[in-house]
Amino acid sequence: MTSPSSLAARPLDVAAHAGGAAPQRVHAMRQLADVREHLRALGARPLHEERLLRQWARAEPLAAGRPRAQDFLPRALLTALPALDAELRALAVLRGDRTGADGARRLWIGLEDGASVEAVLLPRGGLCVSSQVGCAVGCVFCCTGLGGLERQLGSAEIVAQVALARTLRAVTKVVFMGMGEPAHNLDAVLDAIDLLGTAGGIGHKELVFSTVGDRRAFERLPRGRVKPALALSLHSTDAALRARLLPRAPAIAPDELVALGDAYARATGYPLQVQWTLLEGVNDHDGEIEGLVRLLAGKRAVLNLIPYNAVAGLPWARPAIERSLAMATGLQRRGVLTKLRRSAGQDVDAGCGQLRARRDRSAERRIDIVAA
Repeated sequence: MTSPSSLAARPLDVAAHAGGAAPQRVHAMRQLADVREHLRALGARPLHEERLLRQWARAEPLAAGRPRAQDFLPRALLTALPALDAELRALAVLRGDRTGADGARRLWIGLEDGASVEAVLLPRGGLCVSSQVGCAVGCVFCCTGLGGLERQLGSAEIVAQVALARTLRAVTKVVFMGMGEPAHNLDAVLDAIDLLGTAGGIGHKELVFSTVGDRRAFERLPRGRVKPALALSLHSTDAALRARLLPRAPAIAPDELVALGDAYARATGYPLQVQWTLLEGVNDHDGEIEGLVRLLAGKRAVLNLIPYNAVAGLPWARPAIERSLAMATGLQRRGVLTKLRRSAGQDVDAGCGQLRARRDRSAERRIDIVAA
């Protein structure tokens, strides 16, 4: 059996194709390094390169800006702009979308090789992006991991989700909480974060790296020039229960995970965000409350209690609202800053744990009736 660590260490270059079909060509510009190399081959110098990457990441026309493109760009690069624009747009194409009553907009995004991911435009300028097609962690309550991991996204494909979303709505915050485990695609995710936090114009604390916990991520996040906020998917303070809920997450005890997250929070000055999917009769009891008080009271941390969002075919249920409120209130009174969340876009299956890969291209016309 392949371990999560080996999946993380070995990027997958092609998607899995049903029916034994031959894999399609890997897109030459899937990674930001490939985009930069292509620009340099067209004669781009560092200033030209950074300007074009900035305009792409901000969904601005490549020929726009001051000084004028015809007065600033090398002739070969200027001539190639229409083709370059088309190639960058092809990295993430909108196949379908649904808008919820709360304003959240679920985006079904096609990739160049025929694979697809989902992203969610959130109210108040947020965007939830994916880092993988599928996921290897296999959280038992999450729709994304049901089909396993198909392939990693390249850093350019991650930025392309932001560029696409910005053609639809202003984006001022990007959270890596869509499909996939960011720590299992660390190089590409950190490369995308670096560009988004510089040329992309997103504030560093408005970039949120979400993870089930991986020592490599804790080692590398503090070293980047862009240091994102950290969200830790905890879900239980009981190591044995957490291992059952997140069967292929790295075997790090909850106490150590919180300590690692707290150290990063202190280094950056951003509060640690702790994510907790509330499952009725599983992690909503007094024992977990005591565990959370022990781990989080007095720390620079925010606990986000997220009542479970239904996934067809899975046996879990959300606690009654009275129980959720009592848990949040009790934790707050005992020194744990707690927020009881309502995931955006639940009425269009865009809430936490509801995103999934779509393999059937013919589903494009049925986006409004396909259940997550």
